[in-house]
Amino acid sequence: MTPQRDARGVLAAWFAYGIWGLFPLYFHALRPAGAVEILAHRVVWTFVLCVLVLLLRTELVALLRQLRGRLALGVGIAAYLIGINWFVYVYAVGTGRTNEAALGYFLNPIVTVALGVLVLGERLRTLQWVAVGIGALAAVYLTLAGGGLPWISLVLAMSFGGYGLTKKKLGATLPALQSLSAETIFLLPPALGLVWWLTAQGDSTFTMDAPWHPVLLVSAGVITAIPLLLFAEAARRIPLVTIGLIQFITPVIQLVVSVTLLGEHIDPVRWIGFGIVWVALVCLTVDSLRTARQRRRPAPDECESLEPVEPV
Repeated sequence: MTPQRDARGVLAAWFAYGIWGLFPLYFHALRPAGAVEILAHRVVWTFVLCVLVLLLRTELVALLRQLRGRLALGVGIAAYLIGINWFVYVYAVGTGRTNEAALGYFLNPIVTVALGVLVLGERLRTLQWVAVGIGALAAVYLTLAGGGLPWISLVLAMSFGGYGLTKKKLGATLPALQSLSAETIFLLPPALGLVWWLTAQGDSTFTMDAPWHPVLLVSAGVITAIPLLLFAEAARRIPLVTIGLIQFITPVIQLVVSVTLLGEHIDPVRWIGFGIVWVALVCLTVDSLRTARQRRRPAPDECESLEPVEPV
């Protein structure tokens, strides 16, 4: 891997996770549209954008032919998991609980590790077990000390963890653009139904404050697709460990935005909960770096036979 290729991958990852971190500002700007309307328009316009690109690349027919059997079932499950994630996230921003959404994305790596054990039967290393235990402790603490289950954080972590698990089970069957297109195909019927229902009830905000509010809603397609494509580019160029470390900038930015720009208050109980989760994330980070270093280190008997190789 050349330094230039690696630098481009890192830059793509930073942009992807940075854009995701700034999503609260975009969804906040869509007021007075509610979470249901934003979700519906996000699906519809992402579908329109993806279909246009696939038509230009003459890949739409091939994609539709693949969507059957096990692949269709898996894509459908992934679609509705990410739909739940999108809805809860927009709801959190719209109700002034962006900090709870940030906590959910801090919890996500821990949930992903736990799902690997429970569903895939993976074996955890010591620090991974410690991280999962500390993450569970954080959830219990926030429930007991906070006076209720932090359901927004848990639903976001579980839905995105389940989405990642489903994608892993499917394997690298579809490229990023085709995968997003397929998921929006499954989400399109209920999204169109919601748009029709909101319009019939007189609750649609699409025509309000023209042209800016409609333009912002329509731009949801581009805003959804760009970071996903950047992420796909990063995944091709840099190691998964590097991506795993960069991903934490998303909830960090969300947390900063919620406190400094959206004026949300975070009580001491929640700050302590964040602190407990960050300890778990430190354990996961140390374990990831240690494992990556061990995999790069050649065995003693291999060192003598290795010759210098030009980077690819």
